[in-house]
Amino acid sequence: MTRLSVNINKVATLRNARGGNMPNVREAALRCEQFGAQGITVHPRPDERHIRYSDVLEIRPLVTTEFNIEGNPIQSFTDLVCKVKPDQVTLVPDAPDAITSNAGWDTVKNRSFLTDICKEFKSKGIRTSIFVDPTPAAVEGAALCGADRVELYTAGYAQDFYSGADAAVKDYVLAAQAARACGLGLNAGHDLNLDNLSFFIEKIPWTDEVSIGHAIICDALYLGLEATVKAYLAAIQKGQEQYCRNI
Repeated sequence: MTRLSVNINKVATLRNARGGNMPNVREAALRCEQFGAQGITVHPRPDERHIRYSDVLEIRPLVTTEFNIEGNPIQSFTDLVCKVKPDQVTLVPDAPDAITSNAGWDTVKNRSFLTDICKEFKSKGIRTSIFVDPTPAAVEGAALCGADRVELYTAGYAQDFYSGADAAVKDYVLAAQAARACGLGLNAGHDLNLDNLSFFIEKIPWTDEVSIGHAIICDALYLGLEATVKAYLAAIQKGQEQYCRNI
């Protein structure tokens, strides 16, 4: 079954807007696990505008499911990951001034760099995933870099979903099939929400993990965190059940 990893960055954004420790990101991580999430994701950036490096160090011993750290592997990030040793690291090519992640890696152009980074993290026993655009070439390039998984950047799917779901998911199915052919695990994330999640899973049921943050925290303002986490788990289940009915 596809696993849900909750990205708690937006909880930290809210905390940082006021100062102090409300809401408490550690408590948010524990509650998400308690409510059924199978993983916690954090994305520390150099300016620490949401999750701070100190948060990562504090959260790591508390997480009992899967801990995923994502970010651009600059030296400070690499040092943090090697120290914390999460279950998974997701390499994302975000610029320091990017509001949010906005592209996947060019795994062909950056093959040498990514190969060295993957080798370093895997030597520490850390599963390594590369954030890529939905193209077979990018996926195949990630395999050549030595990655264990790819994470498909799903912003395009989310943007096009309402104008035609089948067309929106087409490139993602092809990229996901390439990942399976290469022996790579498959993750997905960015702008997935309760409207588009079930359909994505229905079409790509071998997705190992979805990482969702912004939409979950937004929905939690209306539904509450517990109900929201459970609603996303139900959406995943709905997609898998629909796939089984279709075969």
